[in-house]
Amino acid sequence: MPSLLSAPDRAAELDAFASTPSGRGKPGRYWKIDLETLVPPPGRSAGSVTIDSKDTRVVACDLQTAQRDHAALFSRAFRTAVQPHQKFAHLALANFGLGAFVYVPPGVAIDEPVVVRYTAAAAESIYPYTVVLVDDGARATVIERLDLAAGAFACGVAEILTGERADVTYASAQLAPADVRVLFTRAARPGRDARVTWANAELGAELSVSEVGVTIDQPGVEAHVATVFFPTGTQHVDILSSIDHRVGDSTSDTLVKSAAAGRGQGRYLGNIRIAAHAQQSNASLRDDALLLSKDAHIDSIPALEIAANDVKAYHGATVGALDEDGLFYMTSRGIERAAAERMIALGFFEPAVDRFPTQALRDELRAVLEEKVSR
Repeated sequence: MPSLLSAPDRAAELDAFASTPSGRGKPGRYWKIDLETLVPPPGRSAGSVTIDSKDTRVVACDLQTAQRDHAALFSRAFRTAVQPHQKFAHLALANFGLGAFVYVPPGVAIDEPVVVRYTAAAAESIYPYTVVLVDDGARATVIERLDLAAGAFACGVAEILTGERADVTYASAQLAPADVRVLFTRAARPGRDARVTWANAELGAELSVSEVGVTIDQPGVEAHVATVFFPTGTQHVDILSSIDHRVGDSTSDTLVKSAAAGRGQGRYLGNIRIAAHAQQSNASLRDDALLLSKDAHIDSIPALEIAANDVKAYHGATVGALDEDGLFYMTSRGIERAAAERMIALGFFEPAVDRFPTQALRDELRAVLEEKVSR
């Protein structure tokens, strides 16, 4: 079956990757990596994907099957949410081939999440592309997992399109080994009166670069973003989120909880845009960062771009160390300081962890966070 992307299309995407700015700042005293000059490793891309869905009403298949058996549905959603300014999405499209398609028909509500798992062998490059289409009045949860061996490179896209009154949650847990590089773009375009939730944990990899966005161009939309990241050792994590209110009568909230230890470096850029005609929009962004060592560093840069006058918009950011008053209170009641520090740090992440679907995934994230705090 011919690919949806021809050789000229792939070449154009590669050119777009090279010419599109990343939208991040240049390297400085703390951030050492120049994302403008980042290039993928040479060699053939490979990898594999498995899709686990227990509901027979749902279409859940790889991209080749989607193109062959569900071409109309797939074409309806493919490339509808990613934006031209998303640099690393162009790189994923230039290498398009590995991926998954999930379609939930109108009115279907599935209780068990669809799990999409991408696997890469040692020193292998993968370019996973997940397309999710949730039709009118449908509800679904998708969990994306990356199983990456040592030295792997991953550059992927997750794309969501919904119909009216749909409800979709997409969660990702990136727990890759310390010598892996992971670049991911996640974009959603919800329909009228729909609800979209992104829940992203960036807890592994030597370099983790993630962009998540929602384009709101239908009224009545609810958009929610929850992000957790925690660089330790010499890890670098770079997160960008954007909510684009292009029409009014819509709501969005973004919650980011991060920490850094060792010589871990992190950077978060959060954008909320409200267009001039997007009256009655309600948007909030909260970003809190915790520094657990003197050599750790996190930059927090929240931003509001508001062109309308009948809106509610809020953003706030904090960067600090553990609360000494809280530590004193706990140690005065017989709790050892190390245990108190661990309890406070884990409690700090809980509002964001609580937004992830399934008890098993939340418990897994708590265990990884506890291990990082305890190092």
